[in-house]
Amino acid sequence: MKEVRLNNGVMMPSIGFGVFQIPPQETERIVTEALETGYRMIDTAASYFNEEQVGAAIRRSGLRREEIFVTTKLWVQDYEYDDALRAFDRSARLLDLDYVDLYLLHKPYDNYYAAWRAAERLYREGRIRAVGVTSFSSERLQDLFLHNEVRPAVNQLETHPFFQQQEANAFLRSEGIQHEAWAPFAEGQCGIWHNSVLNDIARRHGKTVGNVVLRWLNQRGIVVIPKTVRRERMIENLNSFDFTLTPEEMESIARLDTCRSPIYDDMNLATVKGIGTYRIHE
Repeated sequence: MKEVRLNNGVMMPSIGFGVFQIPPQETERIVTEALETGYRMIDTAASYFNEEQVGAAIRRSGLRREEIFVTTKLWVQDYEYDDALRAFDRSARLLDLDYVDLYLLHKPYDNYYAAWRAAERLYREGRIRAVGVTSFSSERLQDLFLHNEVRPAVNQLETHPFFQQQEANAFLRSEGIQHEAWAPFAEGQCGIWHNSVLNDIARRHGKTVGNVVLRWLNQRGIVVIPKTVRRERMIENLNSFDFTLTPEEMESIARLDTCRSPIYDDMNLATVKGIGTYRIHE
């Protein structure tokens, strides 16, 4: 499987398996299938409430620990320094892992400076192999790394044909920070599966729209973490890297960009308040 090298030298698969919104009672079975299918990166989070089941699937797989790249995330509620350390211990215990490959600050709210410094400590202690963020705007991300010691390795952003993050991608490339796409299929919105541009390209290559979207992201140097609960779709998504989109096809997809999210507006005050005050534990 193709990998990318993060700015601290850690190797990260270019495609992983996301478990957002997969119910805990189904997670172990589905992650087991993903690992059997060939995925070697699993992306979870404290706020997904399925870390324990992800850990069980990893143990059940029979794979060596070093063969699987595991990402989890720290929720906003635990962004104070000591809270962040306790939250990581809780995630590691649920996952039943001695270390996590990538630990992300989940949203750019509350005291993320304290959370980052806790993550830096865990990184120096070897309990995290790489540390990064999710959904940070470029200006917040730059401010964060200008005033701390460890540069983020990854920024995980909503990225898909209708919200392409062109400026953010250029900034991340210039700073040596890996761009990773969450919601690569726009969570099914904007008529993505019926889009004529994507379907025309898919037909030309004998592929699916999902293949085209993942290949388009990968050709832009973006890591992807598609989610599915169906084995056939897991296999399909892994078969997205044996063809190449032409410059003309890349440009035709670029013209689909609306420069805004169809999922949520992170500048909306109600959204910011809702995410910033959401509690995942007592």
